[in-house]
Amino acid sequence: MKTFIACLATETNSFSPMPTGLAGFAEGVIHHGTATRHPAIYWTGALHLWRDLAEARGWPVVESLAAFAQPSGPTVRKVYEDFRDEILRDLTAAMPVDIVLLQLHGAMIADGYPDCEGDLIARIRQIAPEARIGATLDPHCHLTEAMLHNATALICFKEYPHVDVLERARDLFTLLVDAAEGRTNPVMRDHDCRIIMGMPTPEGPMRAWVDAMIARESEPGVLSLSLAHGFPWGDHPRTGARALAITDGDPVQAETLARELGEKLWREREAIFQQVLSIDAALDRAAGHNHGPIVLADMSDNAGGGAPSDSTFLLRAMLDRGLTSIASGIYWDPGVVRLCVDAGEGATLPVRLGGKCGPMSGDPLDLTVTIRRVATDLTQRFGSLPVNLGTIVRLTIDAGTGDPADDIDLVVNDTRTQTFHPEAFTQLGIDLGRKRHVCVKSSNHYRAGFAPIASTIIPIASPGAITPDFAAIPYQHRALNYWPKVEDPFA
Repeated sequence: MKTFIACLATETNSFSPMPTGLAGFAEGVIHHGTATRHPAIYWTGALHLWRDLAEARGWPVVESLAAFAQPSGPTVRKVYEDFRDEILRDLTAAMPVDIVLLQLHGAMIADGYPDCEGDLIARIRQIAPEARIGATLDPHCHLTEAMLHNATALICFKEYPHVDVLERARDLFTLLVDAAEGRTNPVMRDHDCRIIMGMPTPEGPMRAWVDAMIARESEPGVLSLSLAHGFPWGDHPRTGARALAITDGDPVQAETLARELGEKLWREREAIFQQVLSIDAALDRAAGHNHGPIVLADMSDNAGGGAPSDSTFLLRAMLDRGLTSIASGIYWDPGVVRLCVDAGEGATLPVRLGGKCGPMSGDPLDLTVTIRRVATDLTQRFGSLPVNLGTIVRLTIDAGTGDPADDIDLVVNDTRTQTFHPEAFTQLGIDLGRKRHVCVKSSNHYRAGFAPIASTIIPIASPGAITPDFAAIPYQHRALNYWPKVEDPFA
Protein backbone atom coordinates (compact mmCIF):
# COMPACT_ATOMS: atom_id res chain seq x y z
CA MET A 1 0.00 0.00 0.00
CA LYS A 2 1.65 3.22 -1.13
CA THR A 3 0.94 5.91 1.49
CA PHE A 4 0.99 9.67 0.93
CA ILE A 5 1.29 12.02 3.94
CA ALA A 6 1.10 15.82 4.28
CA CYS A 7 0.16 18.63 6.67
CA LEU A 8 -1.28 22.07 5.97
CA ALA A 9 -2.79 23.77 8.98
CA THR A 10 -3.75 27.07 10.50
CA GLU A 11 -6.86 28.27 12.33
CA THR A 12 -8.37 31.42 10.85
CA ASN A 13 -9.81 34.11 13.09
CA SER A 14 -11.96 36.22 10.77
CA PHE A 15 -11.80 39.14 13.22
CA SER A 16 -8.03 39.16 13.80
CA PRO A 17 -6.16 42.27 12.60
CA MET A 18 -3.20 40.20 11.35
CA PRO A 19 -3.20 38.36 8.01
CA THR A 20 -1.59 34.93 7.86
CA GLY A 21 1.26 35.23 5.38
CA LEU A 22 4.37 33.30 4.47
CA ALA A 23 6.25 34.71 7.45
CA GLY A 24 3.64 33.24 9.79
CA PHE A 25 4.23 29.77 8.37
CA ALA A 26 8.00 30.24 8.40
CA GLU A 27 7.76 31.13 12.08
CA GLY A 28 5.64 28.01 12.66
CA VAL A 29 6.94 25.21 10.47
CA ILE A 30 7.58 24.63 6.77
CA HIS A 31 9.13 21.36 5.59
CA HIS A 32 9.08 20.42 1.91
CA GLY A 33 8.80 16.66 2.29
CA THR A 34 11.31 16.48 5.12
CA ALA A 35 9.31 16.90 8.35
CA THR A 36 9.98 13.33 9.49
CA ARG A 37 13.73 13.92 9.25
CA HIS A 38 13.38 16.43 12.09
CA PRO A 39 12.20 15.87 15.68
CA ALA A 40 8.44 15.59 16.03
CA ILE A 41 6.57 18.68 17.20
CA TYR A 42 2.87 19.35 17.70
CA TRP A 43 1.97 19.78 14.03
CA THR A 44 4.29 17.09 12.62
CA GLY A 45 3.75 14.34 15.20
CA ALA A 46 1.10 12.60 13.12
CA LEU A 47 3.39 12.47 10.07
CA HIS A 48 6.08 10.75 12.12
CA LEU A 49 3.53 8.23 13.43
CA TRP A 50 2.05 7.51 10.00
CA ARG A 51 5.48 6.97 8.44
CA ASP A 52 6.48 4.58 11.23
CA LEU A 53 3.24 2.60 11.00
CA ALA A 54 3.38 2.30 7.20
CA GLU A 55 7.06 1.42 7.02
CA ALA A 56 6.59 -1.21 9.73
CA ARG A 57 4.30 -2.93 7.23
CA GLY A 58 6.87 -2.58 4.46
CA TRP A 59 4.81 0.02 2.59
CA PRO A 60 6.41 2.87 0.61
CA VAL A 61 5.72 6.35 2.00
CA VAL A 62 5.69 9.57 -0.02
CA GLU A 63 5.97 12.63 2.19
CA SER A 64 4.88 16.05 0.96
CA LEU A 65 4.59 19.47 2.56
CA ALA A 66 4.26 20.09 6.27
CA ALA A 67 3.28 23.71 6.93
CA PHE A 68 1.70 25.26 10.02
CA ALA A 69 1.12 28.86 11.09
CA GLN A 70 -0.04 30.18 14.45
CA PRO A 71 -3.70 31.23 14.13
CA SER A 72 -4.28 34.74 12.76
CA GLY A 73 -6.53 36.37 10.20
CA PRO A 74 -7.28 34.97 6.72
CA THR A 75 -4.38 33.40 4.88
CA VAL A 76 -2.94 35.31 1.93
CA ARG A 77 -4.35 33.79 -1.27
CA LYS A 78 -1.01 33.10 -2.97
CA VAL A 79 0.41 31.49 0.16
CA TYR A 80 -2.46 29.02 0.36
CA GLU A 81 -2.46 28.31 -3.37
CA ASP A 82 1.30 27.72 -3.45
CA PHE A 83 1.18 25.31 -0.53
CA ARG A 84 -1.89 23.51 -1.90
CA ASP A 85 -0.37 23.18 -5.35
CA GLU A 86 2.87 21.78 -3.91
CA ILE A 87 0.89 18.99 -2.23
CA LEU A 88 -1.05 18.33 -5.43
CA ARG A 89 2.13 18.20 -7.55
CA ASP A 90 3.74 15.77 -5.14
CA LEU A 91 0.63 13.60 -5.17
CA THR A 92 0.46 13.58 -8.96
CA ALA A 93 4.11 12.52 -9.15
CA ALA A 94 3.51 9.76 -6.59
CA MET A 95 0.48 8.22 -8.31
CA PRO A 96 -0.86 5.64 -7.98
CA VAL A 97 -1.31 5.81 -4.21
CA ASP A 98 -3.60 3.73 -2.01
CA ILE A 99 -3.88 5.87 1.13
CA VAL A 100 -3.69 9.64 1.66
CA LEU A 101 -3.24 10.83 5.26
CA LEU A 102 -3.57 14.53 5.99
CA GLN A 103 -2.97 16.46 9.18
CA LEU A 104 -5.25 19.49 8.78
CA HIS A 105 -6.93 21.95 11.09
CA GLY A 106 -10.37 22.32 9.56
CA ALA A 107 -10.88 26.07 10.09
CA MET A 108 -8.45 27.50 7.53
CA ILE A 109 -9.82 30.38 5.45
CA ALA A 110 -7.84 32.17 2.74
CA ASP A 111 -8.61 35.10 0.48
CA GLY A 112 -11.05 33.62 -2.06
CA TYR A 113 -11.22 30.25 -0.28
CA PRO A 114 -13.71 30.07 2.61
CA ASP A 115 -13.00 26.33 2.98
CA CYS A 116 -9.33 25.58 2.36
CA GLU A 117 -9.53 22.01 3.65
CA GLY A 118 -12.56 21.23 1.52
CA ASP A 119 -10.84 22.70 -1.52
CA LEU A 120 -7.67 20.67 -0.88
CA ILE A 121 -9.44 17.36 -0.25
CA ALA A 122 -11.66 17.81 -3.32
CA ARG A 123 -8.63 18.38 -5.55
CA ILE A 124 -6.86 15.37 -4.03
CA ARG A 125 -9.94 13.28 -4.78
CA GLN A 126 -9.80 14.36 -8.44
CA ILE A 127 -6.19 13.21 -8.69
CA ALA A 128 -6.65 9.99 -6.69
CA PRO A 129 -10.27 8.90 -7.21
CA GLU A 130 -9.73 5.37 -5.88
CA ALA A 131 -7.56 6.23 -2.87
CA ARG A 132 -8.69 6.12 0.74
CA ILE A 133 -8.36 9.75 1.86
CA GLY A 134 -8.49 10.77 5.49
CA ALA A 135 -7.65 13.70 7.73
CA THR A 136 -7.25 14.41 11.40
CA LEU A 137 -8.96 17.65 12.40
CA ASP A 138 -8.80 19.99 15.34
CA PRO A 139 -12.29 19.87 16.89
CA HIS A 140 -12.45 23.65 16.40
CA CYS A 141 -13.13 23.06 12.72
CA HIS A 142 -15.85 23.85 10.21
CA LEU A 143 -17.07 20.43 9.12
CA THR A 144 -18.03 21.29 5.55
CA GLU A 145 -19.89 19.42 2.84
CA ALA A 146 -16.82 19.43 0.58
CA MET A 147 -14.73 17.79 3.30
CA LEU A 148 -17.38 15.17 4.09
CA HIS A 149 -18.17 14.42 0.45
CA ASN A 150 -14.60 13.91 -0.74
CA ALA A 151 -12.88 12.29 2.25
CA THR A 152 -13.13 8.63 3.17
CA ALA A 153 -12.86 9.46 6.87
CA LEU A 154 -12.40 12.50 9.09
CA ILE A 155 -11.47 12.19 12.76
CA CYS A 156 -11.44 15.09 15.23
CA PHE A 157 -9.32 15.18 18.34
CA LYS A 158 -11.66 14.25 21.16
CA GLU A 159 -9.97 16.25 23.90
CA TYR A 160 -9.87 19.98 24.58
CA PRO A 161 -7.05 20.63 25.54
CA HIS A 162 -5.95 18.60 22.50
CA VAL A 163 -3.70 16.10 24.26
CA ASP A 164 -4.80 13.16 22.06
CA VAL A 165 -3.28 14.14 18.72
CA LEU A 166 -1.26 10.96 18.28
CA GLU A 167 -4.07 8.70 19.47
CA ARG A 168 -6.45 10.11 16.86
CA ALA A 169 -3.76 9.90 14.17
CA ARG A 170 -3.38 6.21 14.98
CA ASP A 171 -7.17 5.76 14.80
CA LEU A 172 -7.25 7.34 11.35
CA PHE A 173 -4.42 5.15 10.08
CA THR A 174 -6.18 2.00 11.27
CA LEU A 175 -9.51 3.09 9.80
CA LEU A 176 -8.05 3.83 6.36
CA VAL A 177 -5.96 0.65 6.29
CA ASP A 178 -9.02 -1.46 7.08
CA ALA A 179 -10.91 0.32 4.29
CA ALA A 180 -8.06 -0.01 1.79
CA GLU A 181 -7.71 -3.72 2.52
CA GLY A 182 -11.44 -4.26 2.03
CA ARG A 183 -12.44 -5.08 5.60
CA THR A 184 -14.68 -2.02 6.04
CA ASN A 185 -16.62 0.51 4.00
CA PRO A 186 -16.62 3.83 5.93
CA VAL A 187 -19.75 5.99 5.66
CA MET A 188 -19.91 9.46 7.27
CA ARG A 189 -22.88 11.50 8.43
CA ASP A 190 -23.03 14.65 10.57
CA HIS A 191 -25.63 16.51 12.63
CA ASP A 192 -25.83 20.28 13.14
CA CYS A 193 -26.16 20.86 16.89
CA ARG A 194 -26.83 24.62 16.38
CA ILE A 195 -24.61 25.43 19.36
CA ILE A 196 -21.60 27.76 19.58
CA MET A 197 -19.76 27.70 22.88
CA GLY A 198 -16.52 26.63 24.55
CA MET A 199 -16.52 22.96 25.57
CA PRO A 200 -13.46 22.00 27.65
CA THR A 201 -13.31 18.26 28.23
CA PRO A 202 -11.10 17.58 31.28
CA GLU A 203 -13.90 17.63 33.85
CA GLY A 204 -17.59 18.06 34.52
CA PRO A 205 -20.49 17.41 32.12
CA MET A 206 -18.33 17.63 28.99
CA ARG A 207 -15.95 14.99 30.35
CA ALA A 208 -18.91 12.68 30.86
CA TRP A 209 -20.25 13.52 27.37
CA VAL A 210 -16.93 12.62 25.69
CA ASP A 211 -16.56 9.43 27.73
CA ALA A 212 -20.06 8.38 26.69
CA MET A 213 -19.20 9.07 23.04
CA ILE A 214 -16.03 6.97 23.31
CA ALA A 215 -18.00 4.12 24.86
CA ARG A 216 -20.37 4.08 21.88
CA GLU A 217 -17.46 3.48 19.49
CA SER A 218 -17.48 -0.13 20.70
CA GLU A 219 -21.00 -0.68 19.35
CA PRO A 220 -21.29 -3.03 16.32
CA GLY A 221 -20.70 -1.29 13.01
CA VAL A 222 -19.30 1.92 14.53
CA LEU A 223 -15.88 2.92 13.19
CA SER A 224 -15.44 6.38 14.71
CA LEU A 225 -17.34 9.14 16.51
CA SER A 226 -16.29 12.77 16.77
CA LEU A 227 -17.59 16.11 17.92
CA ALA A 228 -16.56 19.12 15.89
CA HIS A 229 -16.88 21.93 18.43
CA GLY A 230 -16.54 24.53 15.66
CA PHE A 231 -14.24 27.57 15.79
CA PRO A 232 -16.46 30.42 17.04
CA TRP A 233 -14.24 33.22 15.65
CA GLY A 234 -14.13 31.82 12.14
CA ASP A 235 -16.92 33.50 10.16
CA HIS A 236 -18.12 30.59 8.03
CA PRO A 237 -21.61 29.28 7.18
CA ARG A 238 -20.81 26.01 9.00
CA THR A 239 -19.40 27.55 12.19
CA GLY A 240 -20.66 25.67 15.23
CA ALA A 241 -20.86 22.24 16.83
CA ARG A 242 -21.51 19.19 14.65
CA ALA A 243 -21.60 15.56 15.69
CA LEU A 244 -19.92 13.16 13.25
CA ALA A 245 -20.42 9.42 12.98
CA ILE A 246 -18.57 6.94 10.75
CA THR A 247 -20.09 3.49 10.35
CA ASP A 248 -19.28 0.41 8.33
CA GLY A 249 -21.40 0.76 5.22
CA ASP A 250 -24.58 1.85 7.00
CA PRO A 251 -25.63 5.45 6.31
CA VAL A 252 -28.83 5.11 8.37
CA GLN A 253 -26.85 4.00 11.43
CA ALA A 254 -24.37 6.85 10.90
CA GLU A 255 -27.15 9.42 10.59
CA THR A 256 -28.94 8.06 13.66
CA LEU A 257 -25.78 8.07 15.78
CA ALA A 258 -24.82 11.61 14.74
CA ARG A 259 -28.31 12.84 15.56
CA GLU A 260 -28.35 11.08 18.94
CA LEU A 261 -24.96 12.56 19.88
CA GLY A 262 -26.09 16.02 18.80
CA GLU A 263 -29.38 15.79 20.67
CA LYS A 264 -27.55 14.69 23.82
CA LEU A 265 -25.27 17.73 23.55
CA TRP A 266 -28.32 19.96 23.11
CA ARG A 267 -30.00 18.56 26.22
CA GLU A 268 -26.85 19.11 28.28
CA ARG A 269 -25.79 22.47 26.81
CA GLU A 270 -26.68 24.62 29.81
CA ALA A 271 -24.76 22.38 32.20
CA ILE A 272 -21.74 22.43 29.87
CA PHE A 273 -21.82 26.20 29.27
CA GLN A 274 -19.28 28.10 31.37
CA GLN A 275 -19.83 31.67 32.49
CA VAL A 276 -16.67 33.77 32.33
CA LEU A 277 -15.98 36.74 34.61
CA SER A 278 -14.94 40.27 33.71
CA ILE A 279 -11.46 41.41 34.76
CA ASP A 280 -12.74 43.27 37.84
CA ALA A 281 -14.99 40.41 38.93
CA ALA A 282 -12.18 37.91 38.44
CA LEU A 283 -9.71 39.96 40.49
CA ASP A 284 -12.33 40.40 43.19
CA ARG A 285 -12.75 36.63 43.32
CA ALA A 286 -8.98 36.11 43.39
CA ALA A 287 -8.74 38.47 46.36
CA GLY A 288 -10.94 36.11 48.33
CA HIS A 289 -8.54 33.17 48.01
CA ASN A 290 -6.04 32.62 50.79
CA HIS A 291 -3.45 30.64 48.86
CA GLY A 292 -1.71 30.74 45.49
CA PRO A 293 -0.94 30.10 42.82
CA ILE A 294 -4.19 31.52 41.47
CA VAL A 295 -4.20 30.91 37.71
CA LEU A 296 -5.91 33.73 35.82
CA ALA A 297 -6.63 32.93 32.16
CA ASP A 298 -6.59 35.89 29.77
CA MET A 299 -8.91 34.05 27.37
CA SER A 300 -9.44 36.81 24.82
CA ASP A 301 -5.75 37.30 24.04
CA ASN A 302 -5.01 33.72 23.07
CA ALA A 303 -2.56 33.45 20.17
CA GLY A 304 -3.90 29.95 19.61
CA GLY A 305 -7.22 31.50 18.57
CA GLY A 306 -5.77 34.24 16.38
CA ALA A 307 -5.34 37.04 18.94
CA PRO A 308 -2.12 39.06 18.92
CA SER A 309 -1.06 37.96 22.44
CA ASP A 310 0.08 41.48 23.30
CA SER A 311 -2.90 42.90 25.16
CA THR A 312 -2.35 44.83 28.38
CA PHE A 313 -5.85 45.02 29.87
CA LEU A 314 -5.38 42.42 32.61
CA LEU A 315 -1.86 43.48 33.61
CA ARG A 316 -2.87 47.13 33.71
CA ALA A 317 -5.82 46.33 35.98
CA MET A 318 -3.57 44.38 38.33
CA LEU A 319 -0.99 47.17 38.46
CA ASP A 320 -3.74 49.74 39.09
CA ARG A 321 -4.83 47.67 42.09
CA GLY A 322 -1.28 47.54 43.41
CA LEU A 323 -1.14 43.75 43.19
CA THR A 324 2.21 41.99 43.51
CA SER A 325 3.54 38.42 43.37
CA ILE A 326 2.62 38.05 39.69
CA ALA A 327 3.92 35.90 36.85
CA SER A 328 2.34 36.84 33.53
CA GLY A 329 2.84 35.76 29.92
CA ILE A 330 3.47 34.98 27.19
CA TYR A 331 3.49 38.50 25.67
CA TRP A 332 4.34 38.70 21.98
CA ASP A 333 6.49 41.81 21.57
CA PRO A 334 9.46 41.32 19.21
CA GLY A 335 10.56 44.94 19.71
CA VAL A 336 10.92 44.55 23.45
CA VAL A 337 12.70 41.22 22.96
CA ARG A 338 15.24 42.82 20.64
CA LEU A 339 15.95 45.60 23.13
CA CYS A 340 16.49 43.02 25.86
CA VAL A 341 18.80 40.89 23.72
CA ASP A 342 20.91 43.98 22.99
CA ALA A 343 20.94 45.14 26.62
CA GLY A 344 21.70 41.69 28.03
CA GLU A 345 20.88 39.87 31.25
CA GLY A 346 21.13 41.98 34.38
CA ALA A 347 20.37 45.29 32.69
CA THR A 348 17.61 47.56 33.98
CA LEU A 349 15.85 49.68 31.37
CA PRO A 350 12.50 51.28 30.48
CA VAL A 351 10.33 49.36 28.00
CA ARG A 352 6.99 49.98 26.33
CA LEU A 353 5.28 46.60 26.56
CA GLY A 354 2.37 45.32 24.45
CA GLY A 355 -0.52 47.22 22.96
CA LYS A 356 1.05 47.18 19.49
CA CYS A 357 -1.60 45.59 17.27
CA GLY A 358 -4.60 47.88 17.61
CA PRO A 359 -7.52 48.66 19.94
CA MET A 360 -8.07 45.01 20.88
CA SER A 361 -4.57 45.00 22.38
CA GLY A 362 -5.14 47.96 24.70
CA ASP A 363 -2.56 50.70 25.29
CA PRO A 364 1.15 49.99 25.74
CA LEU A 365 2.48 49.88 29.30
CA ASP A 366 5.55 51.95 30.14
CA LEU A 367 7.51 49.91 32.67
CA THR A 368 10.97 49.84 34.21
CA VAL A 369 12.21 46.26 34.23
CA THR A 370 15.30 44.23 34.95
CA ILE A 371 16.27 41.55 32.42
CA ARG A 372 16.64 38.31 34.38
CA ARG A 373 17.00 35.81 31.54
CA VAL A 374 17.33 35.69 27.74
CA ALA A 375 16.94 32.29 26.05
CA THR A 376 16.73 31.07 22.46
CA ASP A 377 16.45 27.29 22.66
CA LEU A 378 13.43 26.60 24.86
CA THR A 379 10.17 24.79 24.16
CA GLN A 380 6.99 24.19 26.14
CA ARG A 381 5.01 20.98 26.10
CA PHE A 382 1.52 20.66 24.69
CA GLY A 383 0.51 17.16 25.65
CA SER A 384 3.59 15.08 24.85
CA LEU A 385 4.82 17.24 21.96
CA PRO A 386 7.06 20.33 22.15
CA VAL A 387 6.19 23.85 20.95
CA ASN A 388 8.96 26.31 20.08
CA LEU A 389 9.21 29.49 22.18
CA GLY A 390 11.52 31.49 19.91
CA THR A 391 13.64 34.08 21.67
CA ILE A 392 12.12 34.55 25.11
CA VAL A 393 12.97 36.88 27.98
CA ARG A 394 12.08 37.17 31.63
CA LEU A 395 11.55 40.72 32.84
CA THR A 396 11.08 41.65 36.49
CA ILE A 397 9.41 44.65 38.10
CA ASP A 398 10.81 45.05 41.62
CA ALA A 399 8.00 45.10 44.20
CA GLY A 400 10.33 46.79 46.68
CA THR A 401 9.79 44.29 49.50
CA GLY A 402 13.11 42.50 49.25
CA ASP A 403 11.34 39.17 48.65
CA PRO A 404 11.64 37.99 45.00
CA ALA A 405 8.32 36.14 45.38
CA ASP A 406 6.59 39.54 45.60
CA ASP A 407 8.08 40.80 42.34
CA ILE A 408 6.18 40.94 39.04
CA ASP A 409 7.73 38.61 36.44
CA LEU A 410 6.77 39.07 32.79
CA VAL A 411 7.55 36.55 30.04
CA VAL A 412 7.92 38.06 26.56
CA ASN A 413 8.90 36.42 23.28
CA ASP A 414 9.17 37.03 19.54
CA THR A 415 7.28 33.93 18.35
CA ARG A 416 3.50 34.05 18.91
CA THR A 417 2.21 31.16 20.93
CA GLN A 418 -0.32 30.68 23.67
CA THR A 419 0.80 29.62 27.14
CA PHE A 420 0.51 25.84 27.34
CA HIS A 421 2.67 24.72 30.25
CA PRO A 422 4.27 26.01 33.48
CA GLU A 423 7.71 25.36 32.00
CA ALA A 424 7.25 28.49 29.89
CA PHE A 425 7.86 30.23 33.23
CA THR A 426 9.93 27.78 35.26
CA GLN A 427 12.65 27.32 32.62
CA LEU A 428 13.34 31.04 33.01
CA GLY A 429 13.84 30.66 36.76
CA ILE A 430 10.36 31.72 37.94
CA ASP A 431 9.15 29.73 40.95
CA LEU A 432 5.40 29.54 40.34
CA GLY A 433 4.84 27.85 43.67
CA ARG A 434 5.80 31.11 45.41
CA LYS A 435 3.63 33.34 43.20
CA ARG A 436 0.13 34.37 44.21
CA HIS A 437 -1.05 35.26 40.70
CA VAL A 438 -0.13 33.34 37.53
CA CYS A 439 -1.62 34.98 34.41
CA VAL A 440 -1.67 32.91 31.21
CA LYS A 441 -2.65 34.04 27.73
CA SER A 442 -4.73 31.04 26.70
CA SER A 443 -8.40 30.06 26.43
CA ASN A 444 -8.31 26.47 27.65
CA HIS A 445 -5.21 24.54 26.57
CA TYR A 446 -3.32 25.84 29.60
CA ARG A 447 -5.47 23.65 31.85
CA ALA A 448 -3.57 20.46 31.00
CA GLY A 449 -0.33 21.89 32.38
CA PHE A 450 -1.48 24.41 34.98
CA ALA A 451 -4.35 22.59 36.71
CA PRO A 452 -1.95 20.38 38.71
CA ILE A 453 -0.20 23.42 40.26
CA ALA A 454 -3.16 25.79 40.70
CA SER A 455 -4.98 26.44 43.95
CA THR A 456 -7.81 27.69 41.75
CA ILE A 457 -8.36 28.63 38.10
CA ILE A 458 -10.30 31.76 37.10
CA PRO A 459 -11.04 32.25 33.36
CA ILE A 460 -11.41 35.93 32.40
CA ALA A 461 -13.45 37.55 29.63
CA SER A 462 -10.99 40.35 29.01
CA PRO A 463 -11.28 42.58 25.92
CA GLY A 464 -9.61 41.08 22.86
CA ALA A 465 -9.86 39.27 19.55
CA ILE A 466 -11.56 36.09 20.79
CA THR A 467 -14.26 37.22 23.15
CA PRO A 468 -16.00 34.34 25.00
CA ASP A 469 -19.32 36.18 24.63
CA PHE A 470 -20.56 33.83 21.92
CA ALA A 471 -23.84 35.65 21.40
CA ALA A 472 -22.03 38.86 20.48
CA ILE A 473 -19.66 37.63 17.74
CA PRO A 474 -20.36 39.83 14.67
CA TYR A 475 -20.88 37.15 12.01
CA GLN A 476 -21.43 38.14 8.40
CA HIS A 477 -21.54 34.67 6.86
CA ARG A 478 -22.90 32.47 9.65
CA ALA A 479 -26.68 32.53 10.18
CA LEU A 480 -27.62 33.72 13.65
CA ASN A 481 -29.85 30.72 14.43
CA TYR A 482 -27.62 29.21 17.11
CA TRP A 483 -27.65 28.90 20.88
CA PRO A 484 -26.97 31.01 22.94
CA LYS A 485 -27.72 33.72 20.35
CA VAL A 486 -31.32 32.49 20.26
CA GLU A 487 -33.06 30.34 22.84
CA ASP A 488 -34.40 27.76 20.37
CA PRO A 489 -32.64 27.70 16.98
CA PHE A 490 -34.72 24.66 15.95
CA ALA A 491 -38.01 26.54 16.27
